[in-house]
Amino acid sequence: MLKQVARKLLPQPWHASYYCPRYLNALVLKRTKQQVYQGPFKGLKYIDYSVASVYIPKLLGIYEQELHVAIERGCSLGIDHVIDIGAAEGYYAVGMALRLPHAAITAFETETAGQQAIAKLADLNDLRGRIDILGKCEVEDLNRALNRGDKPLIICDVEGYEDNLLDLSTVPSLAKAYILVELHEFVKQGLSEIIRERFTATHQVNEIWQEHRSTKDLPFRTFQTRLFPEVYIENELTEFRPERMSWFWMEPLSQAT
Repeated sequence: MLKQVARKLLPQPWHASYYCPRYLNALVLKRTKQQVYQGPFKGLKYIDYSVASVYIPKLLGIYEQELHVAIERGCSLGIDHVIDIGAAEGYYAVGMALRLPHAAITAFETETAGQQAIAKLADLNDLRGRIDILGKCEVEDLNRALNRGDKPLIICDVEGYEDNLLDLSTVPSLAKAYILVELHEFVKQGLSEIIRERFTATHQVNEIWQEHRSTKDLPFRTFQTRLFPEVYIENELTEFRPERMSWFWMEPLSQAT
């Protein structure tokens, strides 16, 4: 009853549904100083927008936090070439360049806006010379990229096109690669099992499931955030996926450590 009265009496910009996202955006920008606050890429200076994905979770360092263990594992392996396919604005490409100073980095991104953003993000972190920024990745491009290193890591998010790229029959060098791939079952039902079957003989395949975000994932609590309904805060932390997503983290048996 009180909430209904408040909505009628308060001007629209003060309604929680309007005020909450604006307040949280300002709060996160101020507290993080526009650098990734925590997680594998802590300290990464960030541009003021993202491409085809959420922004605030990246600044907070909770974006795809289910993958943090796999990313840390990848950083511990002596990877000599990171191949980021579907790089968006470069969260992983530039983040891994920061973490792996001796590795080559290749970022494949179809959209021009994404390519430009990767360049900006790399420049912001003095890493431009470390990253090759290319367009769409096709089978022949992936074959060439895999020839650049002996211990490559592939990070793949291509909205179902993983079915075309992650195929040992056309890209045999995948057998030596560590692979972190987002699986897009909503694009093609049964895709996860297709990928699993292709790599069972060459890789240890571990599935990682998306987890729910809650107010506990917001590291900054203020008087105002305690007044907001939890669902409004969670809405700002979510990644707006069409269904519960999963990833495969695949380690090549030939490089078992």
